[in-house]
Amino acid sequence: MFAAATVLAGARSARAQGTFATQNIRLVVGYPAGGGVDIVARLLTDPMKAAFGQAVLVENKPGAAAMIAAQSVARAVPDGHTLLVSAAGEVAVNQHIYKERMAYDPLKELTPVALAGIVPCVVVVAATTPVKTPAELIAYALSNKGKLSFSSSGVGNPQHLAGELMNRMAGTDVLHVPYRGSAPAVTDVAVGAVTMSFSSLGAALPLIQDGRLRAVAVTSRERMPQLPDVAPLSEGAPSLAGYELLNWFGVFAPSPTPEPLQARLFDVVSNALQEKATMEKLSIQGIVPRPMTLAELRGFVRSESEKFGRIAEAAKIRAE
Repeated sequence: MFAAATVLAGARSARAQGTFATQNIRLVVGYPAGGGVDIVARLLTDPMKAAFGQAVLVENKPGAAAMIAAQSVARAVPDGHTLLVSAAGEVAVNQHIYKERMAYDPLKELTPVALAGIVPCVVVVAATTPVKTPAELIAYALSNKGKLSFSSSGVGNPQHLAGELMNRMAGTDVLHVPYRGSAPAVTDVAVGAVTMSFSSLGAALPLIQDGRLRAVAVTSRERMPQLPDVAPLSEGAPSLAGYELLNWFGVFAPSPTPEPLQARLFDVVSNALQEKATMEKLSIQGIVPRPMTLAELRGFVRSESEKFGRIAEAAKIRAE
């Protein structure tokens, strides 16, 4: 009887995989069209259509710090036809900022099936600021303690947490100034309204290229291929030796999605992201590949959430 049950279960699993996909696949994005996460989603539509034989549609559901989109996928039928293309915020940060206001548990209700890459923050200052390296940045902040400010694209996002982690580890006291979006956050650095910004490369690059901003550090442990002459912030002081704070983009499925289907999605999406043309388009957005297995990815998301939680708690960051 046990053997028969095992054979039956195997047949069901094989049949389920053999019939996937049986309808359009929806890639849900919690941000407006044109941003980095949306671009990742749209780069996946053709490869996924070729692999699964069904149309792949991008559905933008912005609002509530991307939690509307994430919750809709967490509650979707776990059959692989509804997936979330996400930044770190809606799966690893928001639960520490919004707490009881969240209606889903991302670590329990969503599971990662692919990592598009890490998205280090770039620390930028106005071209007129007397800072060119991480060491000069920290020295400048310490000698002007309580007088400087940093911008980010909002409260509680990875850019905000990156600045707060710098303050905690280096002993600086740089005031956070949140903006509604990355564009005004970096523009106000260029005009001198704030001292520095922790920004995505995609948002800051035009102002770097026209000479109004200077990139002085990155928040990854390694230099970014896109900015080989810009050193990691961890080189700014001995106390920053272990510093790293990343945003990242990934693809998530509802947690009950069958393991074999998760593995298949991982293979298809990972292969698509390794295509040369796709990697070039991701690079423009400041996305850096960080290959890992599916098991490593699950551990990465959990450990990142724990890290974000510690920073948010230490800095007493709460949503208003």
